[in-house]
Amino acid sequence: MNNILEIENLVKRFGENYAVKNVSFSVNKGEVLAIIGSSGSGKSTVLRCINQLEKIDGGNIKICGESMIKKVKTVNNLPKKYNKKKNKAIYADKETLNKMNLECGMVFQNFNLFPHLSVLENVTEAMIHVLKKSKEEAEKESIKILTRMGLEAKINQYPCNLSGGEQQRASIARTLAINPKIIFMDEPTSALDPELVGEVLKVVKQLASEKRTMVIVTHEISFAREIADRVIFMSNGEIIEQGKPEEVIDNPKKERTKEFLKRYLK
Repeated sequence: MNNILEIENLVKRFGENYAVKNVSFSVNKGEVLAIIGSSGSGKSTVLRCINQLEKIDGGNIKICGESMIKKVKTVNNLPKKYNKKKNKAIYADKETLNKMNLECGMVFQNFNLFPHLSVLENVTEAMIHVLKKSKEEAEKESIKILTRMGLEAKINQYPCNLSGGEQQRASIARTLAINPKIIFMDEPTSALDPELVGEVLKVVKQLASEKRTMVIVTHEISFAREIADRVIFMSNGEIIEQGKPEEVIDNPKKERTKEFLKRYLK
């Protein structure tokens, strides 16, 4: 199977306002997709919908061929609950969600590390409780991952004692612990001081060079150009343009894309 992720006519509303409107795209195995756009364009909401952190209002999400809403009965091609009540959100069943949690990894802009656990414990947690590995095996594998992230000297530290860049690298290490088939990153550098951005981007480049399948929401346009196989530009909840970086970033066809890039590439 080439398509790890398939998004079909995704819709998300907050009240009567559309945050995401009929968004469709797919991601192949080993591909890096960057999603760019202004704040409020819907790019982060798309990631939150894929990870079921937001309940969708229409469309479908398939991860490794598995539909996230496959067990919801349909009437006229729309989920029954969606027909019955206009604003009723669609959600996956527990079994499907549990499977998705093993296939997907999420890196948040604000790290989301457990503050009461050490760096090592943050990484071993999923290995022990999700993958059912022994503590000894989990610690051995986690130390290897943290060493790759340049954090071997920080394994017994707590998140509050780390710099922002170190916290984000620990967050990436935690994601790698379950060896997901696809990694989602939501603005992984936006909460960092400028001098710390480079160390996180270096790690992401390394993952891309290993042919990790990734979807990255980012405002780092030059980074997106360098790392991504494809780029999507979103505005007002819709995909305006998508293609290779040299097409979307270097030679955009749509006026909205051109205006956005003028502001960010000054």
